[in-house]
Amino acid sequence: MILGGVAASLSDYRAALGAPGAAAPVCASVIGRFPIAMHSLATLLYVREVQGSYAVAGAISAALLVGTAAGTVVQGRVLDRLGPTRPMLVLVAVYAVAVTGLVVCIEAASPVVVTAAVAVLAGLATPAIEGSSRALWTDLVPSGPRREAAYTYEAISLETFFVLGPALAAVLVVATPWPGTALVVAASAELVGTTWFALTRSVRRRSERIRAERATGALARETGLLGVFRRPGLRTVALASLGFGLVAGTAEVGVFAAAEFAGSPAAGGILLSAWSVVSVLAGVAYGMRPWPRPLHLRLPVLLAGFALLVTVMGLVSPLGSLVLLAVPMMAAGALITPQVTGHSLGVELTAPAELATEAFNWMVMAAVLGVSAGQALAGTMIDLLGPAGYATGGAVGMLVALLLWLRRGSVAAAGDRREPAGSPA
Repeated sequence: MILGGVAASLSDYRAALGAPGAAAPVCASVIGRFPIAMHSLATLLYVREVQGSYAVAGAISAALLVGTAAGTVVQGRVLDRLGPTRPMLVLVAVYAVAVTGLVVCIEAASPVVVTAAVAVLAGLATPAIEGSSRALWTDLVPSGPRREAAYTYEAISLETFFVLGPALAAVLVVATPWPGTALVVAASAELVGTTWFALTRSVRRRSERIRAERATGALARETGLLGVFRRPGLRTVALASLGFGLVAGTAEVGVFAAAEFAGSPAAGGILLSAWSVVSVLAGVAYGMRPWPRPLHLRLPVLLAGFALLVTVMGLVSPLGSLVLLAVPMMAAGALITPQVTGHSLGVELTAPAELATEAFNWMVMAAVLGVSAGQALAGTMIDLLGPAGYATGGAVGMLVALLLWLRRGSVAAAGDRREPAGSPA
């Protein structure tokens, strides 16, 4: 069963990242994926500075994330059918126009409905580079420890982006004369990174192969509106990703509110940076040791522990002690990378390689929807109840973990039918 056996070694990490054709897309994806975690918070803080309400800011940020979530699935299906290069270049142009419109709406203090609609459009056009980056590893390294090391790298880097990105967004909003600086920086990096990624040799070769397979009828297809998401095991893994995103989004907003309540607004970014360091260190340790428990059992347990710790974070926030807040926060950080790595391994377990981009993008959509819901919930509850309000997000996360436990059999069944070769990370 996947996730039981010998762990990946440092040589597997070196082999994966040093594989022929990997360097350019890895570097490009770093630039293009880093803003993933900046967009929502940069927008939230930007609107908060202009209109002074966490609730309104949370609504606009949530609209952006909902658009992003919907766009990733549609894009994933298109990229699996046409290859990533051409569609990504088109998206870059549309995205640039949409983000410009969003900035104009925020600066003009347009009605919330109008600004939210433009935010949805900007989200729809956001290039889905995360799913494409993960899917590209199926071309670059064989299944087994090296590919799983690559997935662990993706998880560690993504978590780094999700924590350092918001911290950078907060610094740019506070330390620059214009609060929209963070959003513009994030959008610019997205445009540069995506364009470079789409034009790398490995990505262009993948596009050529996909088009050739499509022309000969050899390309795997899943018909219907849901496509590959019709697979029960994949839906269960997506549920885990949704719950993870919800709890993480709740914590992201809550930490800044707690720091503001404690009289040290800048400390929110420092805490999230420390969270990132803990997560990266825990992720490296996670990838280098064997884990005897199978994936379908570990995902709900990890999510439950993560949600419980974030609930504790919310409950201690009204005490005004950032040191006390840091204790459960750092413990929660250690559970992040194992979850994200598990989601990637779950996709490999439950979906065919030919539909990897769409399957990975379903995970991205689920996580983004979760972050959107978590941020909106945290913003509303903080306005109503104060800094303790974001504990509600952790409680909801525990309910999702319970549902995930009840559905664990669908992932186990997929593993029995299709166990990847090699040992897991």
